[in-house]
Amino acid sequence: MCLAIPGKVVEIESNKYHAIVDYGEGTKRKANISLVDVKIGDYVLVHAGFAIEVLNKKEARETIALFREMLSFEEVK
Repeated sequence: MCLAIPGKVVEIESNKYHAIVDYGEGTKRKANISLVDVKIGDYVLVHAGFAIEVLNKKEARETIALFREMLSFEEVK
């Protein structure tokens, strides 16, 4: 099963191939953005360290809300 995680591009490195993506809750990681055309503030889906799709804000917020809901079920156990 493959899983792509939504996040917001907060910084693009000078080489233009990598960005810092904010996944929320203070989690930020570097992602390769060579497969998509993004700018700071865009939301992306990241799989295996690669941004594979750009999301519009509405899609991103809905996806992030679903992830938070799924994680809240995990915390209940």
